[in-house]
Amino acid sequence: MAPNKIQNLFYFLCLAITFIPSLYANVLESEAFWQDQLRMFDSYWRERAEVARQENEKAYFPDPFAISGNFTSAISWDILGRNGGRRLLKGKNKGAPCVASNPIDRCWRCDPHWADNRQKLANCVMGFGRNTYGGKGGKYYVVTDPSDDELLAPKPGTLRHAVTRTEPLWIIFSRSMVITLQQELIMAGNKTIDGRGFDVHIAHGAGITIQFIKNVIIHGIKVYNIVVKDGGMIRDSETHYGFRTKSDGDGISIFGSSNIWIDHVSMRNCSDGLIDAIMGSTAITISNGHYTDHNEVMLFGASDSYTGDKIMQITLAFNHYGKRCVQRMPRARYGFVHIVNNDYTHWEMYAIGGSKNPTLISEGNRFIAPPNRFAKEITKREYTEEKIWKDWQWRSINDEYLNGAFFIQSGPELKNRPFSTKDMITAKPGTYVGQLTRYAGVLPCRIGHPC
Repeated sequence: MAPNKIQNLFYFLCLAITFIPSLYANVLESEAFWQDQLRMFDSYWRERAEVARQENEKAYFPDPFAISGNFTSAISWDILGRNGGRRLLKGKNKGAPCVASNPIDRCWRCDPHWADNRQKLANCVMGFGRNTYGGKGGKYYVVTDPSDDELLAPKPGTLRHAVTRTEPLWIIFSRSMVITLQQELIMAGNKTIDGRGFDVHIAHGAGITIQFIKNVIIHGIKVYNIVVKDGGMIRDSETHYGFRTKSDGDGISIFGSSNIWIDHVSMRNCSDGLIDAIMGSTAITISNGHYTDHNEVMLFGASDSYTGDKIMQITLAFNHYGKRCVQRMPRARYGFVHIVNNDYTHWEMYAIGGSKNPTLISEGNRFIAPPNRFAKEITKREYTEEKIWKDWQWRSINDEYLNGAFFIQSGPELKNRPFSTKDMITAKPGTYVGQLTRYAGVLPCRIGHPC
């Protein structure tokens, strides 16, 4: 697609979106937001959009069921072990045995020398983001300064300086710190933000933006109290800065990007979404996160009119949706979302929703309904009549329903999946969710000990 077609697409998008007023309206779903975005798309961003579109198409899996099937098999193997018994994955540190409760954590957590080989983490991602390597192979960059005062010429040692470098980097921290971003933190590709070993907070300012890039890992940080910022001149790479419109208030915004892995984050209370993935973003895994105190938790696909989100493929695994979460865990348009072994202990409206025929496969999750008898339903098809959504493929496989929770299924059963029921636990896998998500959120890692 030529750059001028990208521009035409955005003009069409802005004209076509019909804003439906809602008490819980995400800013990304409003026409005004897209009008502001259009003003931002000069030739530089249109060129980046085209490069990103090509990379996103390369990252797309033609057979998504194969990826989700392999993931399910690996989880079952970790729980059952060779002899069918429960496995406690202990490390070698005799004084402090390590229990890694799911296959992603098992890959690295029980090594007491994890800090000497941090980049091993990049080998551990599973699901649709499984080809993500972040800054693997690059140098280590140590963030020593929590300030964010210089948006055009970031100071060396700051997080903004690190994420805007051209080269691949594995970004770590010299100490615990609270970073208050003065404007959105726009990342360059091939980066890992690794907060292990310290208590790293992104709080009380703008959020993180992953736009038209690939290969990003975000691990082991806390993101909360993110607010809308007015925008302005901001550096987005080592070689470019430009004008940005008002930020949307997301904790982490994934925009037209691919091969993204977000793991072991703790997030709450952002002005808009905690994590949003839009504009053809794909090959994403969000795992081991802990989410609380938020209304619209995750939005995957922002516009009914933007069919480019059909290539969106996202894995949600081992996450805990906790206290005071209201809705959208996630809410999807188009695309394919594999929701596997997550713990839904709280919601106030619904847990999983969508429109525009997304494929939502829910496997082995635990759903604990709220006391409100009018909010027991897990699912919500938005702005669509049943005669239409009855053909959408929303399937629940071995989920556990508690306190009256129920999942309304639709579409065809998964009879011809490329994996058999022998690859899964024959008992209800949802009963194991407490074990699999036991360590969701930021881990209290100490250098020299299993994490």
